[in-house]
Amino acid sequence: MNANRLDVEGLAVEIGGLTLVRDLRFHLAAGERLAILGRNGAGKTTLLHTLAGLRAPGAGRIALCGEDLPQLTPTQIAQRRGLLLQHQLDAFPASVLETALIGRHPWLGRWTWESRADEALARDSLRVVGLEAFALRDVHTLSGGERQRLAIATLLTQAPQLALLDEPLSHLDLNHQVAVLDLFSRRVSDAGLAVVMVLHDINLALRHADRALLLFGDGRHVIGPVAEVMQAELLTQLYGHPLRELADGERRYLVPG
Repeated sequence: MNANRLDVEGLAVEIGGLTLVRDLRFHLAAGERLAILGRNGAGKTTLLHTLAGLRAPGAGRIALCGEDLPQLTPTQIAQRRGLLLQHQLDAFPASVLETALIGRHPWLGRWTWESRADEALARDSLRVVGLEAFALRDVHTLSGGERQRLAIATLLTQAPQLALLDEPLSHLDLNHQVAVLDLFSRRVSDAGLAVVMVLHDINLALRHADRALLLFGDGRHVIGPVAEVMQAELLTQLYGHPLRELADGERRYLVPG
């Protein structure tokens, strides 16, 4: 199977007659992390949904693990890529463990129930996000941050090769923000996961991404290694607000100017 988890060639993303992204090209291999940054309305979520196969591109090609997205069934797509949405909808009562087990659905037959191995995987996913003791809690009793961590546990239970994360740090306090990014970085390093994540914190993107994709919202974009792309002058153009760079030893920080 192709070592690349995601191949994007000549991609255009359009909505409401506007072209948000034009001629986007990149390849994401196992063990790589790509951060998407841009102002509100620049097309970050729309691009992520296009990469996930939830909406058709205006032009171009998307391939998951070496196979063109339109040639894959929904089940095959779900087995290869996991998608963390900005908002979670819990229409019916369910326990935290039952919700985490939703991640196993792409791997089950039509009349198959979750196995003990599936439950063990779900419980381990709850453990790594700090929700192991919440397994029997009703999902509706969770705080916003706890619900976000449960969504991450559900994606980990799914065990995809590519994780598409739309604002994974929403509702999380600082220690959980860093813990979640550290968790995905370990999965990238140890298990060959590839990650595309929409982030708003520039400095966390500097620390937890290998490459950055800057979306300007008018079709223009810049993509490349974080050390090259995430420079004060370029980010000032991106956000429309002056930024300046600080250094603490070998670590760089970008702060409002």
